[in-house]
Parts: sequence; C-alpha cells; structure tokens
Amino acid sequence: MAEAVAFNIIARLSSPLLIQQLGLWWNFKDDLDDLKRTVSAIKAVLLDAEEQSVTSNLVKDWLEKLKDALYDADDLLDDFYTEALRKDLMSGNKLRKEVRVFFSSSNQFAYGLKMGNQIKAIKARFASIQTQTNGLNLVQRDHPVETSFMAKKRQQTHSFVRKDEIIGRENDKTALLELLLDTEFQSEENVIIVPIVGFGGLGKTALAQFLFNHERVKYRFDLMMWVCISDVFDLKIIVANIIKSVTNDAANQNLELDQLQKQLRDKIEGKLYLLVLDDIWNEKKGEWDELKKLLMGGARGSRIIVTTRSHTVAKITSKCEPYVLKGLSDDDAWSLFKKVAFEQRSTNSKHSVFLKIGKQILERCCGFPLVIRTIASTLSIKETENEWRSFKDNVLATVMSQKDGEIIPTLKLSYDHLPSHLKHCFAYCRLYPKDHRINVQTLVQLWIAQGFVKQSNPS
Repeated sequence: MAEAVAFNIIARLSSPLLIQQLGLWWNFKDDLDDLKRTVSAIKAVLLDAEEQSVTSNLVKDWLEKLKDALYDADDLLDDFYTEALRKDLMSGNKLRKEVRVFFSSSNQFAYGLKMGNQIKAIKARFASIQTQTNGLNLVQRDHPVETSFMAKKRQQTHSFVRKDEIIGRENDKTALLELLLDTEFQSEENVIIVPIVGFGGLGKTALAQFLFNHERVKYRFDLMMWVCISDVFDLKIIVANIIKSVTNDAANQNLELDQLQKQLRDKIEGKLYLLVLDDIWNEKKGEWDELKKLLMGGARGSRIIVTTRSHTVAKITSKCEPYVLKGLSDDDAWSLFKKVAFEQRSTNSKHSVFLKIGKQILERCCGFPLVIRTIASTLSIKETENEWRSFKDNVLATVMSQKDGEIIPTLKLSYDHLPSHLKHCFAYCRLYPKDHRINVQTLVQLWIAQGFVKQSNPS
C-alpha cells in the first residue's frame, strides 16, 4: 500500500503541469525536487520494510509513520494539482488573469505562502523518516514477480467443483456419502441435517461441492439446492436464496417474508431434496429454529448439509453427531503440495533438494489444504534453492503462527507477494460487505477513478 502511494507521489511530482504552474510560479521547484528524491529513496526499501514489519515492531512503527506522511503528502499534492488546473483553465489574457487571481477569494500570495510552509514541513518529516532507515537495516529490493494465487478473500460459494481438484479425502467422501444415501437411517424427522465442522481452510466447502455433484447423489434427490450463508443470518434473504436456487430466478424483492415462506414450502413440499447451507456462523438457536420450521416439509430422507467452523452451530442445527473434518493425511498433503508447487516447473527442477525442502515445509502445514495450496503456489515461482531455503527459514515461521485455526497469516502471504499496484486494488474490495456479489466492470471503473489502474497503452 505504502509503495503504491509513494509511486503516485513521485508521478505527480514529475507532472509537467505541476512543475510549470507551481515549481516555477511559486519558486517551489527546489523543494519539490528534494521531496521527490527523498520519497524515491524511501520507496526503494519499502518492499523489504513491508515484509520485515510482520516480525519487527520497530519497522512496523516506522512504516506507520511513513504511511501517515505519504498520505499527507498525497493530499497536499491533490490540493496543488487542483489549483494548477484551475489557474490553467482561467480565461482572459495574462494580465487580466493575474489580476483576477490576485483579487479572487483564494489570494495567490497567501495561498503560495501557506503551501510553501506545508511543503517544507512535509520535507522535514520525510527527511527524518529517511534518517531512521539506517538503524533498521532496510535493503533495496526488486519488485516481486506478478503471479496468481489460489488463496483469496472469503467470497460467495457455489456448488460446482472439478473432481480432480479434491485430492485425497477418500474416507471422508465414503463416510459422508453413506450419511446422505443411507435409506435406513433412523430419525424422527423427515429431514436429516448433517453438520460438517472444521477449521477454516480444511476444505469443508470443497467436500460439500464434491457430494453435491456426485452422480449417485444427483440420481437420488429430486431437488438440489445450494445457499451460502456466511455472516448475515437474515431469514428473508436465506429463504429468497433457497427459492432462487430451485427456480434459477431471483425472488421478487417486494415480497414479504410470509409470501416467500409460502413459496418455499410449495417448492419443497413432499419432495426428496438436498440442501447445502454453506458457512454458517450464527449461534442463536431461536433464529435457526425459525428457518428449520420452513424446511421440514420435504419427503422423508431429505438431507441438509451444514458447513461451519463452530461446534455450537453443529449442536443447535442437528441432533446427529457432527462430522468433524481433520487435516489431510501425510500422503495426500504431499500429493497436493507437489501438484501445485511443481506444476509449472520442468522435470529437472524437481530434484532431491527441492523435494527435501518441500517436505520440511509441509511438516508445518498441519494438513490444511488452503495453507498447502497458498504456500506451494508461492514457491512455484521461486526458481533457486536459496529462495526455497530462505522461505523455509525466514517466512514460514510468520505464516504458520496460527492459533485456533487462524489462517489470516497464510492469506497475508498471498497479499505480501502481490505487486504494489494490485495491493491497492485488493484492499479496495474491503469497502464491499462480505458475500456481496461484485459487478466486475463497475469495480474496475472504480479502480480507474481512484488512480489504481494505469493505461498500459495511451491509445
């Protein structure tokens, strides 16, 4: 993020319009040149600083001060640039223009004096920040190679998965298929709820997708429905989404909950159905019971798969014992790691040294498929033995500082290795609520409006 702001500042300081209107008219040119050189020097060590900030509080504090200064400088240049455009667009001959500017509400002499003082203050802040870099042992780093990563921010899930994407899990597949297809399963309710519980990144959704698309499952059930729940447990939204999953048409937004629940019960009444409710977090039993009432009209033998990280959710949703998902076996974990890490590499690069380091790294992954995929995809673009060893010795410890199934450090690894301009684009998505369906073209236009996306070809 800081590198992207620094890049933007340097680009603005190089703007011909800014230099002409401000650097020459108000004699700021030397100050602007000094600021540009200082920011350029700091920018050269930013990549190293951002990586070191994960483990060093000193670097983290330095980076926070730098970010504050960068944003203040960016705001100041915004003000300058707007004023430069205003002056450039004013009509009339030179003398009339200068008189009009002087007697305008924004007196240029006062404006220039104020801005001159602000530039000197910003310069002093950056000079102080640059001096501190000597004690932090920051080094200049080349820009990381742009690559694609398989780990991404949690988003709306869907029901499809390719069979070859799920490596291993044979025992889990067999056991869960039996729970879904067993016609002799004894229950006092028509609809049996099967909770799948496990830490984030273990592959609960992927396993549910496999079951949903299995030929025997599709042959058995009359109706197949998939709904992602996530953070917001809103009964009206959930009912509308279940109806949409049945009909492939969005429900009328003007309908009240009572009208929607009647539609839902009409759709499932007497039908043998399978419903997947993916990623439930809500632990309020009363709210779950309200939804459950509407789902009990299916034919005997209907099933609801619930995926969740919470054992409390599993307990309030079902009388059955939850199916607790564990990490991959050693063999399956190694198969997944090799597939991702060596997918793009030549056979010669798969020699014993890389295999040995890979197995040492894999020991720390606890069998978490998401962790394995993220780390393996990061290593897949690293060509030398030293790069692999450096990752194992320096980066892996910070990535795997997991507690209670926390996977944020692992996902941050993907973020840290993104090019700077893409970090801004990725972080911008925080403005959307979780599980919001993003219109890609609108998002790109917003990126462009923010200045995150530059034209690769002026034409």
